[in-house]
Amino acid sequence: MGLFDGHSSLTEEGSTAQLAKLLGAPVILVADASKVARSVAAEVLGYQQFDPDLNVAGVILNGVGSPAHLEFCKPQVEATTGLPVLGYLPRRPDFEQPERHLGLIPTVEGTVANQWYEAIIAQVEETIDIGRIAELAQLSAAPSPVDGDGTRVYPQEPQPRRAVIAVAQDKAFNFYYQDSLDLLEAWGAEIAPFSPLDDESLPARAGGVYLGGGFPEMFAAELSANRPMLESIRQAAARGIPVYGECGGLMYLGRSLTGFDGRAHSMAGLLPAVSAMSQSRLSLGYREVEARADGPLLSKGQQVRGHEFHWSTLEEPPDEGESVYRVVNQGGRPDGFQSGSVWATYVHVHLGSAQGLASRFIDSCAAHSRI
Repeated sequence: MGLFDGHSSLTEEGSTAQLAKLLGAPVILVADASKVARSVAAEVLGYQQFDPDLNVAGVILNGVGSPAHLEFCKPQVEATTGLPVLGYLPRRPDFEQPERHLGLIPTVEGTVANQWYEAIIAQVEETIDIGRIAELAQLSAAPSPVDGDGTRVYPQEPQPRRAVIAVAQDKAFNFYYQDSLDLLEAWGAEIAPFSPLDDESLPARAGGVYLGGGFPEMFAAELSANRPMLESIRQAAARGIPVYGECGGLMYLGRSLTGFDGRAHSMAGLLPAVSAMSQSRLSLGYREVEARADGPLLSKGQQVRGHEFHWSTLEEPPDEGESVYRVVNQGGRPDGFQSGSVWATYVHVHLGSAQGLASRFIDSCAAHSRI
């Protein structure tokens, strides 16, 4: 989203602007000039003056149509704001990235060719002053002190391997915070990637399963047709192996998934979730959740922040008795489903959001792992 967009409509909390101020880092605005000329200076001035404590240090103009167009934009920006225009990118259709309902199409689907990167690199080297940007970065102020309790998210000493966690990673499931995977490894987990699309079974030594977000709705038929994998996950759940799903993982662990074409496809059936894609209802935003019971990530009553971003809806939302979380900042509404050792939610939780999340997940998987 934008520079000042975050958790609240009236504060900077959770925004890129807040992060830049915490880090003492200068901000370079990328301003869309594709449909304006000198008016872009008014937009940049607004960003510059919106928060005087934010160090806006320069501007890059995007979507410039021609040298003449650049001359209608650059001088006015610099004259009005005093900020340097550090360069521009031209308006070229071959620079555009294909999108779908949740944003850019992931690179794991092969849509970004090496030639695209090479073309962008060549253009940046030609029309953007990389040296000046590097100089601005060196002028960063000292980071601001951050309130906290002094605890560390990462361990101070290397941890022994004590669990193997199967992580779904393919074209259908690829929405993960890399920090979360790094934290799992740092606290003693071996990450074992697997593909619900192409593999026939879970990794043999896995003592836990992590199904993140992605685009299962785009591959619903293929996921449904891979019956050996669905059965492997069912057997793992029957043995009490912890299975944790987020967003797309919730949809996969449910009874069925209906795509944009209106066709329903059977899924793992481990949870009562019946999901369908909506053309009009987007769920998006930061969430504060509280665990309703002890689970693989949180203990009962523990609260943590997360994020929700999906177009799918549930035929029947969870009730209090079967839900995983209470969404504290949305009236305490129930979220997610839990059955036996299977837990799934629409909320993406960053494992660095609170101390001990990664370690607790590993503990819950260790008893079933073969190291």
